[in-house]
Amino acid sequence: MRHYASALASSAIGLMGLAGLNRLLRARAERRHPPAGAFIYVEGTRLHYIERGQGAPIVLIHGSGSLLQDFCVSGLVDRLSRSHRVLAFDRPGYGYSDRPGGVDWTPEHQAAVFVKACAGLGAERPTVIGHSWGTLPVLAWALNHPDQINRIALLSGYFYPTVRPDAALTAVMGSPVVGDAFAHTLLPLQARLTGPLGNRMIFSPASPTPAFMEEMPFGLMLRPGQLHSTAQDSGQMPAAAARLSRRYSELSIPMAIIWGDEDKLVDQGNQSAKLAIHLPHAIAEGLEGVGHMVHHTETERVASIHPVKAA
Repeated sequence: MRHYASALASSAIGLMGLAGLNRLLRARAERRHPPAGAFIYVEGTRLHYIERGQGAPIVLIHGSGSLLQDFCVSGLVDRLSRSHRVLAFDRPGYGYSDRPGGVDWTPEHQAAVFVKACAGLGAERPTVIGHSWGTLPVLAWALNHPDQINRIALLSGYFYPTVRPDAALTAVMGSPVVGDAFAHTLLPLQARLTGPLGNRMIFSPASPTPAFMEEMPFGLMLRPGQLHSTAQDSGQMPAAAARLSRRYSELSIPMAIIWGDEDKLVDQGNQSAKLAIHLPHAIAEGLEGVGHMVHHTETERVASIHPVKAA
């Protein structure tokens, strides 16, 4: 019993030390990478966004684990802002956007928040572009608020539920109590160890671009709060796709579906390519020899095919 108690005490001290280290790393990351844009409050939720350019509005919604700088570093914001007013948001719980507790942050709820944010910013009926997990709130926006959206583009998306071996672990990591504890202790360490492999996987068969490796604020992405939000979103992804996919036949607005045919993160043959068959009116293009990060490796092609150009 004495050895057992000693082991428990050592473990507790170690976890407390990790929690303290993660607080220091979070503070350092926020000093190095202060907010890049402005804030708008929607029903008590603070949203961080950047705005560039003038013209018809385009809204960019990032994926799980990421933040709005993903679209800046890829060059997509600069490319689109030549002729449009571009708004890129940190989704709730990511970057500098809040994620209040007691709220079920489904894609549907996130979409409703973005609709109100755009109304507050005077961005009427924007074209909305989502990447990866960010395609789910874009679809929820189009389905639940069709009069508040013009066109959509879906990049490397996840649209139909699949069996996920990591679902049980993700559910634990995203839970309110145990998940919070993991997020403030072990999860940042795990993310730092696996991050380089993850970066290679999402870009494969290409290598991560120099801009991505040098300019992305990885310290912000590794903060406990953002990692907890990522776990919550990952855990709800199959159920959200199941809900939304039952309604895809309702979609009639102009849309583009773009994916890389060598995506190592998502089986796009059973996702984007399948959606393109179900929605034959959509512009659809699978980019040969391209991975998950299509907006980084094929920026010009993505910008030129999005449905602002569609008839």
